[in-house]
Amino acid sequence: MTVLPENKNIVVTGGAGFLGRFIVRELESNGFTKIFVPRSKDYNLIEMESVKKLYRDAMPDIVIHAAGTVGGIGANMNNPGVFFYNNLMMGVQMMEQGRKSGISKFVAIGTICAYPKYTEIPFKEDNLWNGYPEETNAPYGLAKKMLLVQSQAYRQQFGFNAIYLLPINLYGPEDNFNPESSHVIPALIKKVYNAKKQGASSIQVWGTGRASREFLYVEDAAKAIVLAMKKYNKPDPVNIGAGFEITIKDLVDLISELMEFKGRIEWDPTRPDGQPRRCLDTSRAEAEFGFVAKTKFREGLKQTINWYLNDKRD
Repeated sequence: MTVLPENKNIVVTGGAGFLGRFIVRELESNGFTKIFVPRSKDYNLIEMESVKKLYRDAMPDIVIHAAGTVGGIGANMNNPGVFFYNNLMMGVQMMEQGRKSGISKFVAIGTICAYPKYTEIPFKEDNLWNGYPEETNAPYGLAKKMLLVQSQAYRQQFGFNAIYLLPINLYGPEDNFNPESSHVIPALIKKVYNAKKQGASSIQVWGTGRASREFLYVEDAAKAIVLAMKKYNKPDPVNIGAGFEITIKDLVDLISELMEFKGRIEWDPTRPDGQPRRCLDTSRAEAEFGFVAKTKFREGLKQTINWYLNDKRD
C-alpha cells in the first residue's frame, strides 16, 4: 500500500466538470493542496502543444485524467466521430506526455461503455475483451478503452505507473441537466420537472424500459478515485460501482414518485435502449483499496432532485 505525501502536485483534467469537481474536493479533504485544474479555454488537450504547455505550467507529480467529451445515447449517436477522436487524442497525449515528463502516477478514468454489449452479469474486469461494445456508444467506449491498452503497454515497456478505473453511470448534485447532452437520471428529472411545470399529463421516455443500469453517487466515485490514486499500483483494470442494477422502468417510476408526478409514462420503443444490462462486480476495488459505495440509491436520488429543484431550476 502506498500513502502519498500531501505536497504532491496533482493535475485533474476535467476538474471543472461534474465528476472532476468532486475529485478536487475529495483531494482537498485528504489534505492535498497543490491541485491544478486546466480549463479548456487555456489548454486544448486534443492538441499536443497544449498538452505539453499544461505539463510545463503545472509540473505535476500525479495526473488524474477525468476529462472527456461525454453525453447520453442521443449525443453519442449524433457525434460518434467527435466522441471517438476527442477522447482518444486527449487520453493518448496526456499519458504520453506524462511518461516523457517523468510523473510518478497517471490515473486514467475509463468508462463502463468499454464493456462488450452482451457481458455476463455482474460485469467482471476479466470479461472486458469478450466482445464489441454496444453500438450507440462504441466509438466513445473504445476510445476510452485504449487508455487501458496504453497504460499496460507503458508499464511493460517503460515501468510507467498508470492505473485504469471503470466507473459505472454517475449521478448526483451538479450534474449536467442539458437535454442535448445529459445522461439518463438528469434527463428524466428535467423531463418530469418540465411536465409538472407545464401541467402535462404524460412524459415520453426512450426505449422499452426493460434495460437495466447501475448508478453510483458522484461523491462515492470521487472517494474511490482518490483511494485508488493513493493505494493502487497494478496494471489490472478496476470497476468502480455500487454493485446493484435497476431497470429504466423502475427508475422512471422512482423519480416520478419522489417528484410526486402522477402522469402517464409513454415509452417510445423506436428509440434505442442502449446496452441491455449493466451491473458491476465491485469486489476488486474493495480488495485492492478498500472501496465500498456508501450512498443508498434512493437517498442519493433525493439529494440530486432537491439540488435541481432548489439550485438549478430554469
